[in-house]
Amino acid sequence: MKRILFLSLSALLVACASSNADLATQEDVDLSKYMGTWYEQARLPNNFQRECAGDVQANYVMEADKTITVTNRCQGTDGEVKQAIGQGRLSTSVEPADPAILEVRFAPKWLSWFPMVWGDYWIMKLEGDYQYSLVGTPDRKYLWVLSREKQADPQLVSDLLDYAASQGFAVQKVISTKQ
Repeated sequence: MKRILFLSLSALLVACASSNADLATQEDVDLSKYMGTWYEQARLPNNFQRECAGDVQANYVMEADKTITVTNRCQGTDGEVKQAIGQGRLSTSVEPADPAILEVRFAPKWLSWFPMVWGDYWIMKLEGDYQYSLVGTPDRKYLWVLSREKQADPQLVSDLLDYAASQGFAVQKVISTKQ
């Protein structure tokens, strides 16, 4: 019994340690090149996209004040187009600022002072001169593979997911997006 308890506690400590490990991000991100439309190719399931059946895309626009307008759209399970508009910014928790480490909120602007409304958006890897992007969160709960074209190269998507697995993401749970 003591041995089982010890092994369980050890496994829990290892899981906690690995979930808090630093997440590698892409070096030298040029946010002006990142702006525009991206099509989701795969993701870890999450509650806020549970109504998305396909045609998932995100559009990023750099504003004059250097914030980013984020427009997420998808075809809903009911056939209707779902849309959410949010705001992105450089992370306030990283010094010096790193353009690969962003925060995004979809809560109303008047709540933007509240830290819990901002979610992590870390650009982990870029491929093909800003044609593919791997985005995740340091807690490894959220992961997306994005491409500039609706129909992505399956091998590149697989390679990005392999990289995500090497960073500790549960890629066996990833779902492919219907585009």
